[in-house]
Amino acid sequence: MCGIIGVASIELRDSALAKITLEALKNLEYRGYDSVGMASMDSSHLEVRKCTGNVEKFERSRNPLSMRGNIFLGHTRWATHGEPSDVNAHPHLDCSGEIAVIHNGTILNFIELKEDLLSKGHKFSSETDTEVIAHLIEHYRKVGMDNFSAFKHAMYDIQGDHAVLAIIKGDNRIFFSKRNSPLVIGLGDGMNLISSDVWSLIHVTNKTIPIGDDELGYISADSFFAEKFSGERINLMSRLVIQQFDQSATSLQGYESFMIKEIRESWGAVKDTISGLMEDSANLGKAVKALDKARRILIVAAGTSYHAGLIFATRLLRAGKTVIPIIASEHDTVKSGQDDVVLVISQSGETMDSLLALKDYKAQGSFIISLTNTLGNSISSYSNVSLHTRAGPEIGVAATKTFTSQVGALLLMSSLLLGENLDYLKEAENVVSSSFSKSIGYAEKIGIEISRKQSVYYLSKGIGVPMAMEGALKIKEIAYIHSEAYPAGESKHGPIALVERDFPVIFINTGEHVEELRNNLKEMESRKARAYVISAGVEIKSDTEVKEILVNVSDQRLAPLALAPPLQLIAYYAAKERGTNPDRPRNLAKTVTVR
Repeated sequence: MCGIIGVASIELRDSALAKITLEALKNLEYRGYDSVGMASMDSSHLEVRKCTGNVEKFERSRNPLSMRGNIFLGHTRWATHGEPSDVNAHPHLDCSGEIAVIHNGTILNFIELKEDLLSKGHKFSSETDTEVIAHLIEHYRKVGMDNFSAFKHAMYDIQGDHAVLAIIKGDNRIFFSKRNSPLVIGLGDGMNLISSDVWSLIHVTNKTIPIGDDELGYISADSFFAEKFSGERINLMSRLVIQQFDQSATSLQGYESFMIKEIRESWGAVKDTISGLMEDSANLGKAVKALDKARRILIVAAGTSYHAGLIFATRLLRAGKTVIPIIASEHDTVKSGQDDVVLVISQSGETMDSLLALKDYKAQGSFIISLTNTLGNSISSYSNVSLHTRAGPEIGVAATKTFTSQVGALLLMSSLLLGENLDYLKEAENVVSSSFSKSIGYAEKIGIEISRKQSVYYLSKGIGVPMAMEGALKIKEIAYIHSEAYPAGESKHGPIALVERDFPVIFINTGEHVEELRNNLKEMESRKARAYVISAGVEIKSDTEVKEILVNVSDQRLAPLALAPPLQLIAYYAAKERGTNPDRPRNLAKTVTVR
C-alpha cells in the first residue's frame, strides 16, 4: 500500500524537480506514512535520502530541496516486510550504489532470492523484500546484460504483486514494472512522470496513461516505452486518459483537516455523481440491463464500499432479486457462473482484494460491472461495463464524500432497476447539505462525549444496518474507539451483556421500524445505557431524555444520504477531542493494494 513516484525532466532539475516530487509524495501520503525517501540522479550522480515518519518530517530533517538531478524517485511506505526504520525506508540500493529501487507490493519468493544473492557475495543492509530487486539488477548487469534487459530479468525472477520503479546511474530512464499494484504514467510539459495514482500528478498534468498487469518498460523526460512480459510491444498512447479534476481538491484551503473539508464537499460530490451517471446513459443502461437479466447479482467490495453495497443489496432483496453481498477478501466462498452479474465497488479502483475477486469471477464467465471514483484504473480496465462516481480526490484516509457519492450512485442504479420514478433524487444534494448544517452542532457534542468512552454500539434495522456499520467503522478508524454494529434485535443475543451504566449506544433510525427501534432503545435504557439517536425524517421520541439528531428527508429512500454526515461528524469530533489525526489514522492506508 506504499506510494511511489518517478519524475524525469528536460529543463527542470535540482530543487525545482525535488519540489514537484515532494508535492507528489504529499498527495501519495494517504497510501502509507511509516517512512519516506527520495533518490535523485543526473548523468554522474545518484543520491538517496530517507527517514522514518511522514513527509513533513522528511522535508524538515533531510532537506530534499538541496538534492541534485533531473531524475527523481519518491516513496512513502506502509510497512509489510521489516519494521518502520531509516534503513528499511525506500529507495534501496545495490552493492555498488549505482541502482536505486522503490516498490509497492510483496515479493513472495524474496527469501529464496536473497539466499541465492547472498551466496553470490551480495551484501544486504535492510530487512525488506524490495532490496532483492536492486541486487538482482546488479547481478544481471554483471553477467553482461544491458540495463533494460537486466531490469526485465529481475522482474521475471520475482513472484508476487508489485509496482516497481528503478534508476541506474548514467541512464536517463526510469524503469517500471507492474503486476496488480497500481501504476500510471503522467505526460507533463517537458517531463514525464510515473506514479501509484493519478491524484499525485494533478499539480503537474491531467494527461495519464494506465499501465496494465504484467507490463514493464521505461520513461525518460521525452519518451516512454512499454511491453508485456511476453515481449509484445504496447501502444501506450491508445490508452491516453484526460482526467477531469479540480486541483484545489488536494489542498486544505483553510480547513483544519481534509476530513472535515471532504465531509463538506459531500453534497457536491453526490450531485456531480448522479448527474454524471445520467449523462453516461449508454454505460448506465448497459449496467442496469445486465443486472436485470442476471440470475444472481454478486456485490463485491471491502470496507466502506462494502457498506454502500449492502444498501444497494437491501433495496434489491426487498424487491425479490437474488443478491449476494461478498467481502472481497472472502470471495472464494461463493462461486459464480455465466448467468451471474458481479458488481465490484471500489473508490480507488485499485483495491487488491476486489481486483483479485473480479479476475476470478471473470474467469468463471460472469459479467463484470464496476463502480469506481477514478478513470483508467485497474478494476475498470477488467470490467465489461465501468461506471464512475464524481467525488474528486479524497485525501483523508477515512472515506467520507466517496462513500456518500457511492450511495447516491447506487440509489440511482437500484431505482432504475426497480422501475422507480427518479424525481426524488433531485433533492439528494439538498438532503446531504441540510443534514450537515443541522447536525454539526449536535454531532460535535456527541463526539466529545463518546471520546471519553472505550466502546460504543451502533444499532439499527433494515437499510439502516449498513449505516450503523459505517458509523462504527468511522469511529474505530480515526478515534481508536472499539465499536460494533448490529441489527438492533440481535443486541439481545449476546451484545447486551456488555451494556452497563453510561455504556454509549447510538441508534440509527431511517424512518422504518420505528416502534421496534423504540422498544430496543428502552431495553438499552433499562440497563442504564447512554443512548443517542440519529433519525432521518421521523423521530423515535423516547420517554426519557435522549440526545436525538433529526435530519430532514423529502423521501425516505434518501435516508442513507441524510445519515452519512452526522455519523462522519461524530467520528471526526471524537477523534479531534482525543487528539488523533483524522486524516492519517495509525496503521491504515487509503488504498489497500496488498493481499
